[in-house]
Amino acid sequence: MFKLAIFDLDGTLIDSVHDLADATNRALTDLGLPTHEADKYYYFVGNGALKLCERALPEDMRTPENIKTLHCKFTEKYASCCLNKTVPYKGISAVLSALQDMGIKCAVASNKPDAFSVRIVRHFFGDCFDLTVGKRDGVPTKPDPQIVQYIMDALDAESSETVMIGDSSVDILTAKNSGTASIGCTWGFRSEEELVEAGCKYLAHEPADILKLISEMEAQNAPV
Repeated sequence: MFKLAIFDLDGTLIDSVHDLADATNRALTDLGLPTHEADKYYYFVGNGALKLCERALPEDMRTPENIKTLHCKFTEKYASCCLNKTVPYKGISAVLSALQDMGIKCAVASNKPDAFSVRIVRHFFGDCFDLTVGKRDGVPTKPDPQIVQYIMDALDAESSETVMIGDSSVDILTAKNSGTASIGCTWGFRSEEELVEAGCKYLAHEPADILKLISEMEAQNAPV
């Protein structure tokens, strides 16, 4: 039986791409650099803010110094706009309530900086989550399993009792590296094909599918 559901944040719980795009484009503009259409950011995000800034820079300018400079600008801009256009995906809150009723703890594991992750989750979901963990200094980003292991330890769950839920190959690989089951969400930033290629066996096409899949996985002893 599952005791813990760990959710990715961007592209899984919230549609945040336009605020991420706005913050990065404003930072690029301040530095006199070309900006990008919002659709490009679906593939810029997912591996943390530093990687987002690296991908947004012109290829011939992706030096550690330039990435750091853009990252500082991005952090400043995002702090002022991270709640402007971001919205939870329809049906997510009902799923979280249902999981709580089932006695399953819920947590967030995000590559978004920790302060932003906590702020956004608290704003949109109140106390629906037992723990929210974003990118912290000195801790590697997903798909490294360290963040998931930290959450499992904190919430007293074994890997066999945990399911990772996310919209990208990063989340599926994080689950593999953590020894947990996984559910891929097709409404997010990445494609269904990416999830399948990463080895995802269980696909949710709408939030309510998460509940059905968890029941199915429990019946099958949650194969990973």
